[in-house]
Amino acid sequence: MPAVQFKNTLLRALPAQVIANLGLRAIQFELTHDIQYPRRAIKYLYFLESGMASMTAGFRDGSQVEVGMFGYESVIGVSALMGTKKSLHRIYTQIAGHGYYCTVEAAMREFNLGGAFQLLMLRYVQAQLDQAAQLAGCNAKHRFEPRLSRWLLLCGDRAHSDTFKMSHDLLADKLGGTRATVTIAAGGLKRKGFIQYSRGTIRILNRDGLIGNACECYEVIKGHLKNYAEFDMPITE
Repeated sequence: MPAVQFKNTLLRALPAQVIANLGLRAIQFELTHDIQYPRRAIKYLYFLESGMASMTAGFRDGSQVEVGMFGYESVIGVSALMGTKKSLHRIYTQIAGHGYYCTVEAAMREFNLGGAFQLLMLRYVQAQLDQAAQLAGCNAKHRFEPRLSRWLLLCGDRAHSDTFKMSHDLLADKLGGTRATVTIAAGGLKRKGFIQYSRGTIRILNRDGLIGNACECYEVIKGHLKNYAEFDMPITE
């Protein structure tokens, strides 16, 4: 593909030859676009340039809880490089956007070379594990309103936007709460002047205030995702 100025953290860090070897193709992600679905084969790796996707764990009663978020710093489907054949969770877009994808076969060939691509994928997996561990502790330890503040900030970071659509029910699913819990927490953030929330549209009005109201996990997760692609020396092949 012709030279592109990537926004995705991983693609931006990879040498041009690796990009060429992956055979990337452009893709648009519509709202609620299913990228992975439970028990379906993982066929592609996706690199988001804009928008945001969520990974959710589903339960027998039909409910779901968010267990991961993906944005411009992410690759979706990396577990296939570790031997996973089928997805365990659903991954779908919460905010429409665009990006690139390649086949698992092309990614595996590059991964098996043991070079820059493998190194970066492994570092990304470690960052995801760190994030998952932090979120598990966060959900057990922190109150709902600080967690909602943290989630809105991370969502805004990934979407490169302070305005996005999100219903009460969707927020409840993402944070493992109820519609009533979301109403109370979002109402508190509105009264403090941190957000505007009307007809399913959220707008962050006071980012600094929201950061001060969020639990410590926001800065921890943001730091992990910022640092995983930073190296003591450039990645070259």
